Amino acid sequence: MTQDGHLDETAALRRSADGRVRVGVAAGRNGPVAPAGPGPVTETELAIGGMTCGACAARVERKLNKLDGVRAMVNYATEKAHVEIPDGTSVEDIVRAVEAAGYTAQPPRPRAEPEPAAQVTGDPARRRLIVTAALAVPVIALGMVPPLQFTNWQWLSVMLAAPVAVWGAWPIHRAAWTNLRHGTGTMDTLVSLGVAAAFLWSLYSLFLGNAGVPGIRHEFSFTPKPLDHDGIYLEVAAGVTVFILTGRYFESRSRRRAGAALRTLLDLGAKTVTMLRDGREDRVPIERLRVGDEFVTRPGEKIATDGVVIDGDSTVDLSTVTGESMPVEVTAGDEVTGATIALSGRLVVRATRVGADTRLARIAKMVEKAQSGKAAAQRLADRVAGVFVPIVLTLAVGTLGFWLGTGASADAAITAAVAVLIIACPCALGLATPTALLVGTGRAAQLGVLVKGPEALESTRRVDTIVLDKTGTVTAGRPSLVRVHAGKNVDVDDLLWLVGAVEEASEHPIASCIATAATKRLGQLPAVRDFRSVAGAGVQGTVDGYRITAGKLDLLTGFMMPMSLLRAKNEAEAAGCTAVVAGWDGIVHAVFVVADTIKPTSATALRQLRGLGLRPVLLTGDNETVAGSIAREVGIDEVIAGVSPEGKVRVIEDLQARGAVVAMVGDGVNDAAALAAADLGLSIGTGTDAAIEAGDLTLVRGDLLAAVDAIRLSRKTLATIKANLFWAFAYNLGALPLAAAGLLNPMIAGAAMALSSFLVVSNSLRLKRFRGTPAPELTTRHRRAAASP
Repeated sequence: MTQDGHLDETAALRRSADGRVRVGVAAGRNGPVAPAGPGPVTETELAIGGMTCGACAARVERKLNKLDGVRAMVNYATEKAHVEIPDGTSVEDIVRAVEAAGYTAQPPRPRAEPEPAAQVTGDPARRRLIVTAALAVPVIALGMVPPLQFTNWQWLSVMLAAPVAVWGAWPIHRAAWTNLRHGTGTMDTLVSLGVAAAFLWSLYSLFLGNAGVPGIRHEFSFTPKPLDHDGIYLEVAAGVTVFILTGRYFESRSRRRAGAALRTLLDLGAKTVTMLRDGREDRVPIERLRVGDEFVTRPGEKIATDGVVIDGDSTVDLSTVTGESMPVEVTAGDEVTGATIALSGRLVVRATRVGADTRLARIAKMVEKAQSGKAAAQRLADRVAGVFVPIVLTLAVGTLGFWLGTGASADAAITAAVAVLIIACPCALGLATPTALLVGTGRAAQLGVLVKGPEALESTRRVDTIVLDKTGTVTAGRPSLVRVHAGKNVDVDDLLWLVGAVEEASEHPIASCIATAATKRLGQLPAVRDFRSVAGAGVQGTVDGYRITAGKLDLLTGFMMPMSLLRAKNEAEAAGCTAVVAGWDGIVHAVFVVADTIKPTSATALRQLRGLGLRPVLLTGDNETVAGSIAREVGIDEVIAGVSPEGKVRVIEDLQARGAVVAMVGDGVNDAAALAAADLGLSIGTGTDAAIEAGDLTLVRGDLLAAVDAIRLSRKTLATIKANLFWAFAYNLGALPLAAAGLLNPMIAGAAMALSSFLVVSNSLRLKRFRGTPAPELTTRHRRAAASP
């Protein structure tokens, strides 16, 4: 435990249902984190440019880790490299190593700096895709539908296809050239070769062959045979380019959204602060605040930074950072956390941590590190392409040489070689993931689930443990009046009428719960006279001639309290609820029980999750009494309570180090780092933006039944992607021998590619038939709770 009361970076408390406390060493995805090597080490980040796939990130990472003493982790999603540089190695050395691999490296833009408006509104990738698609559609139609082939149609096609094959596919050609210079091949290499082969052969046929003769038609034939003209394959060049650019565009959008989690976290902090100097208040930008400075926070304002209260008292809402469902009272000498909200009373605070040292900034840093440590998305096509490209090139050259060697005509030999290149062009591979994602995520959105990309689906099949935040996830996340215990001869409506009126005059959030429940049940409440608020204790006021006192039992010293009400108070507090005692004329007449209520669908969802083979664990910053009560009601056996945001990450890592594949469900800033560290992060859509952005899946509906649908649909979508990839590869590999044997006309190769794409799309469309989990009917208890206290 550090001096500031936080768990240190190497140990975390582990509490389970058996009550035992364990101390675990922080562990990473692949086991315990190794201690740093000897000698000083500098950590830095670099923005990596020029990466087009996961294989690029792996190549940069391998290149950097070959440097003596350097440890690097390259994140393709954020396009950043986190590098540990030993003494004797400079940042310039790292930059040169990245450039030697064919990419660029530079310090990233500060995280707080927003993207320029032009970059958001004028996305060049989107513009390139729109223009390319508009030009390619008529080319594909003319090349594949003979009735549309008017006189000289081929010349219109080449004019439309030329900008597609050159300008539209330029990023692909450029990446392929970079890979070629470094002796490697990826999807870009295959796509570039296929587009170039189809386009250049078409140009040859048009200008040096006889394909430019007016009135020719493209007729289908399954085997090459003498034609009255040469074949042209402009629709292949145009179609492949559009398909690949579409997939890349949606992937790029997903990557940009991933980086928004960090900006959202930083946006939670205050932008200005009221400094207190020589008794004078001065509003200044937060950047001018230094450790030791004193500042003022008024009701409703965010506390500017971490500090210690030196004057005043207030109720503080900690839910955005710590996950506590109930506000806490703070007074002189208490520590407060930046970005939390003062709800009542003026505070004077002395800053103890500012800037990157604050708790909020540390959480943001943890989100970034956890994102960097995520398992890479499935990149089967890229991994196979490294072997597939040289095989296809060798086969194409061998086919050309074989037919020329057997005395076949040059036209026949070139036709067979081009057929090999075209059939190998991975059109269906480019569609396999994006189409399944588009259909699957579209269906998911209808069910209240937002999926960020293929990396969100990888672990769903292997997930065996689901960690659930309590506040806002299993429970509603806000306090409400759940029960009223009335003394003898006192009506509940009378209690709500009198006590609700006094509480309505208070700004305390617990008072608001009682006043809201009273107003909902009785309507307009009476006016209160001689109102008085006792800081940290309760309220007093006169209503209809009664002098009402409500709050903690200490405020009602000298009042007589019936044993039944004392028992009710003790039972409520033992269950982790807040008990408000109220009375008048020297007698306690009521106990109001305020608590965070369980969502009506939580228990059903937990049964469904166990049915999917998942082991549920409740993880919360609340105390063990509250957590245990909630866990028992929804049927969770394992509870880890009293955990800080930093501790939540270590809990996730500890479970992973013990072999568990972990899904995390949460809704607050305090959950953001844990969501990012988990193998699968599911964020509640009714929670904070930081949690939503850090999660892999967002549950828009805000209940755990959406988590059931998310996991089921994610598994189904992942299975569809794998099936698409298998058939795309099998289609190409099955047709390659036919093309090499001269049994496949290049036009049929193009048609086969289109058919493989059709099969991939059809398989993906089956996801539209996925059905979500029906919500259970509300029980009588839940209906009563929703209607009244």
